Amino acid sequence: MEIRNRAEDLKALLGVPTASPSQLQQMRTVRAGTESELAGDRATLSGAGAAAALQAADDSVRLDKVAEVRASIAAGTYHVPSEAVATKVVDAMLADRESRG
Repeated sequence: MEIRNRAEDLKALLGVPTASPSQLQQMRTVRAGTESELAGDRATLSGAGAAAALQAADDSVRLDKVAEVRASIAAGTYHVPSEAVATKVVDAMLADRESRG
């Protein structure tokens, strides 16, 4: 399988002008300055983020299992049976249909 970076073709299709090397360097300089200006900024969690953080702090979360799944995903060995995915999709569609009446 061959994968190509077709960013330039996409830019041409969308009509995005291409930048010269000197313009690219200027943009990098501006971006670096902006990043240093934002160094003192801070972020706060939304309500959903706060709820997720509380859930993660819950003692019922099996951290050993989470670590195992993360390692499997990173190694590329995590497998979910397609039948299980299909079942969940159908169940979700039926539940949505029932909730609409």
